[in-house]
Amino acid sequence: MNKKLVKLAWLVVFFASFKLSAEIEIIITEGRDDARPIAVVPFAYEASSVQVQAPHDFAKIISDDLRRSGKFKPTELSKLPAMPSNIADINLVDWRSLGVDAVLIGKVRESIPGTYEVSYDLIDPFNANAYLENEVTLSSVPHEQEQNLLLRATKVLNQSNFRWNAHVAADEIYEKLTGERGAFATLIAYVEVVPNSPKKYQLFVADSDGYDAKRLFPSERPIMSPAWSPDGEQLAYVSFENGRSEIFIHSVYTNQRQKIASFKGFNSAPAWSPDGRKMAMVLSKDGNPEIYVMDLASKKLQRMTQHYSIDTEPSWSPDGNSLIFTSDRGGRPQIYQVFLNSGQTKRVTFEGRHNAGAEFSPDGEHIVMVHQNNGNFHIARQNLKNGDLEILTKSTMDESISIAPNGSMIIFSTISGRDKVLSTVSMDGKFGLPYPSTTGEVKAPAWSPFIL
Repeated sequence: MNKKLVKLAWLVVFFASFKLSAEIEIIITEGRDDARPIAVVPFAYEASSVQVQAPHDFAKIISDDLRRSGKFKPTELSKLPAMPSNIADINLVDWRSLGVDAVLIGKVRESIPGTYEVSYDLIDPFNANAYLENEVTLSSVPHEQEQNLLLRATKVLNQSNFRWNAHVAADEIYEKLTGERGAFATLIAYVEVVPNSPKKYQLFVADSDGYDAKRLFPSERPIMSPAWSPDGEQLAYVSFENGRSEIFIHSVYTNQRQKIASFKGFNSAPAWSPDGRKMAMVLSKDGNPEIYVMDLASKKLQRMTQHYSIDTEPSWSPDGNSLIFTSDRGGRPQIYQVFLNSGQTKRVTFEGRHNAGAEFSPDGEHIVMVHQNNGNFHIARQNLKNGDLEILTKSTMDESISIAPNGSMIIFSTISGRDKVLSTVSMDGKFGLPYPSTTGEVKAPAWSPFIL
């Protein structure tokens, strides 16, 4: 069994071992005019038993994922010219007239009770040579429409992995249409505060769309700063369960915990190095909050900053050679960068009175951070080559950013009404949507790396 299948099997076990709880609902409120039109036709269903429908709406999950990326605009179902499930039934003229870039059709067949065969075709109505660019061979094209075939796939699924594989399918389709790797089959971690619960602070892990939320760890005292390991199998976070801040590492799939930092004073803001061997953190064991790097095998510490001001919120560069962090050493919070080998430190941000909580984009070309403008706190992106800064959000009290592993979206905490909720915005700021909580205050989101 290869590594991807092993990880997928772990996911299935993990998802099956926790009760559903604290599911968050996604409401799409903002669109973008330049999103590509696409048609996602509801999949036909064929049952071998009395079950009248599939466990989940496979096509709708794909449609919602593509819409959430901000790059696609699925056509309203009422405007589709037909509801085909076989490629032979596709009238290419109709779909060209609709003006969509691609059409997704498919079917779900319950082969035996509880086992489902899901097959789907992605068709480019304007490209009659699409099959030549894919793995479909000329001899396997019995219908004229199949010359327009971009993608054909079949999956055999069960109840427990049905919904997750809809995200996997969305990733396949996204990559076929954009050339970029999709990030829908990923996870988010976040902290939910439930006021009337005996253990009001709860760490959750959910699908990237907020569904299938599982409680990983509850506590009577605050939980802060969850951070994913690069392999997506562990979370580091700060827990006050023992009356003071301590850093723990928690295996997502085995539920095993390990305390790794419990020094005198603050132990906070853990951040994994890209190779997973080190962890940056903020410690005040020597007096002032400073940035340290811990070798996770030996637990040996390397002190990276030494200044009378507060240094906090470290985040690694993609090459692992430097850290950016927040410091008020200039009188106001700004972003600085320290290089591991030399210890040299330089200031990175200069525009605005307040910049904090920065994170590198996966390509290392930008940093994304919380930026104060006219008294409001927005998410902003700064080009590291020319220093240009772009404000991405319209909300006013944004904080705690985390970037999707493909760099397409940013998730963050913000205020909606009187509630603290999660929200997302595309990296270009043209599309965003909130993730309202159904039960309590939600904050400190962390987007996982690629899982599969």
